[in-house]
Amino acid sequence: MQQMKGMDKARTLVVIPAYNEESTIAEVVNRAMKFADVCVVNDASKDRTAEIVAAIPGVACVTHARNTHYAGAVIDGLRYAFEHEYDYAITMDAGLTHKPEELPLFLDAPHVDLVIGRRAKTKNVPLYRKFVSFSATVLYNIALRPFGSKLPRPAIHDVTSGYRRYSSAALNILLHRKLKAKTFDFVTESLMFVYRNGLSIIEVPITYEFSNSSFNWRVLRTGIAMFLDILFSRRS
Repeated sequence: MQQMKGMDKARTLVVIPAYNEESTIAEVVNRAMKFADVCVVNDASKDRTAEIVAAIPGVACVTHARNTHYAGAVIDGLRYAFEHEYDYAITMDAGLTHKPEELPLFLDAPHVDLVIGRRAKTKNVPLYRKFVSFSATVLYNIALRPFGSKLPRPAIHDVTSGYRRYSSAALNILLHRKLKAKTFDFVTESLMFVYRNGLSIIEVPITYEFSNSSFNWRVLRTGIAMFLDILFSRRS
């Protein structure tokens, strides 16, 4: 297992939320385990995801009896990391849109509370997805800083990327806040809590290869609702 440069005693857990990912989950887990411990959160999959994960030696698995969507799956994986006293937790996709071989970008990053994988190189990403990501980044950089706040203005290049590393301090905050996220809006709500508590944030360039999409009108609606909530509230 690779450790972070200069921080040999740091323990990192890769959290992989999975729902019906039987075609890719074994490859993702096996490639990721070359670099760090792995925990799969099986979010009530109806296919062979759970069976496949159970057959991989050394991987931890949290199984949901009912589907909780992305937000519920990720937070349970982060809770597992926190309760097992990991120093960092890295979240990544189960469908190979995030490259496990780029985990060292996060493992070797300096000690900060949130490392965001900025999608610097993309492959096969539809134009509408690029537009949504760009628009969200512009709008959330405005919304994150409450009106009248003394916090520095955020200048984050990719607010919706789910390839991230959270510190134990960030996990402590997220696990002790009342979250409103229902699905992929977790990535922006978690960013809001990290930023508004004055924790440190950096970005590292990653490769993002689009393969399939869970984006739909429900995801769009929850994203808009989260934007308005963050814009007009002072939650921290």
